[in-house]
Amino acid sequence: MIRFPARLLAALSIACLSGPAFAHVSFETGSAAIGAGYKAVLRIPHGCDGQATTSVTVKIPEGFFDVRPMPHAGWTLETVTGPYAQSYQLHGKTLTEGVTEITWSGGELPDAFYDEFVFTGTFAPSLAAGPLPFPTTQTCADGQQVWDGASGANPAPRVELTAAMAGMDEHAGHSAAAAPVTLGDLEISGGFSRATLPNAPTGGGFLTITNKGDSDDRLVAASADFAAEAQLHEMAMENDVMKMRQLADGIPVPAGATVTLAPGGLHLMFFQLKQPLVEGQTVMVTLTFEKAGSVTVPLAIAGAAASTHH
Repeated sequence: MIRFPARLLAALSIACLSGPAFAHVSFETGSAAIGAGYKAVLRIPHGCDGQATTSVTVKIPEGFFDVRPMPHAGWTLETVTGPYAQSYQLHGKTLTEGVTEITWSGGELPDAFYDEFVFTGTFAPSLAAGPLPFPTTQTCADGQQVWDGASGANPAPRVELTAAMAGMDEHAGHSAAAAPVTLGDLEISGGFSRATLPNAPTGGGFLTITNKGDSDDRLVAASADFAAEAQLHEMAMENDVMKMRQLADGIPVPAGATVTLAPGGLHLMFFQLKQPLVEGQTVMVTLTFEKAGSVTVPLAIAGAAASTHH
């Protein structure tokens, strides 16, 4: 008699209940903000024409960097690394190469069972809004199931990328958020925050910084009249756990680059709010850069998010 781990049996129950929703290989979370970290949970709903899956390979698209796959019990994990088409900034470091392909092999996932394969990474701020496919191949005893199409019977699993402003309510002060502010070679645009409850102790701020010059700069501080303190923060995956940390050394803004402060990634953090942030209003925040100096920019207050990391 074949025995399967309890976790796998539980996964089968989920698959049976889900039905047609899992007809194709897909991600558990189908959307993400540009510039944010992302935990990719790849769902494998079935095998190849009734045969068990013995290998899963995912090709990493350009623009999804600092990829870290999770080992899968009973499977062998292998990665292919290579140079990026462009460099990316993360934690104050410049990344020029990384994982471009992940393969889990040597296991056996029966056709009637469901399982998940996990990896994390970050979406580059330079990516455009829209679908980003991750071509995936299932290998079985006598063949393969290739998921690499834009549509049709074999669509590639994809993540729908949204701009940092996508979560704002249509009445949340778009005119203030849309007007860019210039400081030397720097352009700051799209600033917004989220409405807070009365007596809420903290809030967040998000915006985009474009460096149109030839010299690197760095965002080193922020301040606001409506909060006792403002800090530069980052949400990032560490050992499969999303954590928030203060960036004491600031946020690099390389020459010719665009840096996005967005929910789930880099952001401003406001502590000891002196007043609630009210949807539809606009607040002002002062940003200080290492070379360019200081500038005050507007943040339009959008509706409260359905969920938050803070």
